[in-house]
Amino acid sequence: MDQAELSIEQVLKRDIPWETYMNTKLVSAKGLQLLRRYDKKSESERAQLLDQDGPAYVQLFVSILRDIFKEETVEYVLALIYEMLSANPTRARLFHDESLAHEDTYEPFLRLLWKGNWFIQEKSCKILAWIISARPKAGNGAIATGEASGSKKQITTIDDVLKGLVEWLCAQLKQPSHPTRGAPIAISCLSSLLKEPVVRSSFVQTDGVKLLVPLISPASTQQSIQLLYETCLCVWLLSYYEPAIEYLATSRTMQRLTEVVKSSTKEKVVRVVILTFRNLLPKGTFGAQMVDLGLPHIIHSLKTQAWSDEDLLDALNQLEEGLKDKIKKLSSFDKYKQEVLLGHLDWNPMHKEANFWRENVTSFEENDFQILRVLLTILDTSSDPRSLAVACFDISQFIQYHAAGRVIVADLKAKERVMKLMNHENAEVTKNALLCIQRLLLGAKYASFLQA
Repeated sequence: MDQAELSIEQVLKRDIPWETYMNTKLVSAKGLQLLRRYDKKSESERAQLLDQDGPAYVQLFVSILRDIFKEETVEYVLALIYEMLSANPTRARLFHDESLAHEDTYEPFLRLLWKGNWFIQEKSCKILAWIISARPKAGNGAIATGEASGSKKQITTIDDVLKGLVEWLCAQLKQPSHPTRGAPIAISCLSSLLKEPVVRSSFVQTDGVKLLVPLISPASTQQSIQLLYETCLCVWLLSYYEPAIEYLATSRTMQRLTEVVKSSTKEKVVRVVILTFRNLLPKGTFGAQMVDLGLPHIIHSLKTQAWSDEDLLDALNQLEEGLKDKIKKLSSFDKYKQEVLLGHLDWNPMHKEANFWRENVTSFEENDFQILRVLLTILDTSSDPRSLAVACFDISQFIQYHAAGRVIVADLKAKERVMKLMNHENAEVTKNALLCIQRLLLGAKYASFLQA
């Protein structure tokens, strides 16, 4: 049978030769005694044994996974642990019992994420998530890092575990080990683990945020709705973390979340998206994005629907008021900046308005000429002729209206990038690339004679 389709029940029907493992000293005599009491017994009998001797069973199961590599046995022990924890997730605290302070309880599961078949990977991932969630928090006297005090043996720390798990989860989003279950398992775990600051940091450093964006799309089936909900939950958790917010601002996350909230009838999905919008509203260019995406009208429409969740109703009211304030304060440069950061340029009136450039040209100096640098990046990366043409024109406008525009643009190595576009197949691109080069070579003194 394909291991990807194995069930817990099928695995637990196997007969494992524990006596053979004791004869080869892979299981101790005490371990064999514990196994004989526990294996193939009823749920109530196993629950009683775990209440009486839980840490000893955890130590036994972890030592088997550490010392025995036969696939059928590894699957069996993982199934035992999974069954034990799914019946009562609080039993994950047993893995952090003081009597196991010198045991490396994380290592076998972290290793199996990469070594095993899909059954082994999936169960190791879920078990790790349970163990991590149940660990004692720092500050209460317990060892929260996973390091054994006074131990000479190197023990896998919680930071090692979280980073390793995030790496595996991101790998599942890029190239799933299982075609239909890889991504949902990864998102489900992330929606729980992204509460951890270390996980947020690792996830952003691994470039994981961009892996979420394609999964934010309207859903219809129960399975896809759950995946969408947990993906949006991940984005909501990341909306509290500044480095992640920077990526969310420059990707198509806002457009996708807006499409979801417009079409979704599932209250929990709408709630988590609205809470995300509320978090992001005061930050950077998000308010401007929300206004341009028509969110004020969408919020007004959502408020007319019968929602039962008080948090959602409060968030809708707060978001509506916040957007009204944002509309009043939104300057033309904020709108321009938002358009550039999204990387999709069009011939909006401000691009050709002399007053816009006279009043805002010094704003281009903010953050070490960030907006000018983004315009140059668009020239390198965009395949949209309209965006390329507008970017060339805006750079030429900056040269004309900024006192040191020609020097600044030259220092940023713009000439080579623009020159490449002189031979572009689109006439609009070549026309504006030519204008930009003329202004760059002739300088501000003669630029006023050159009109687009």
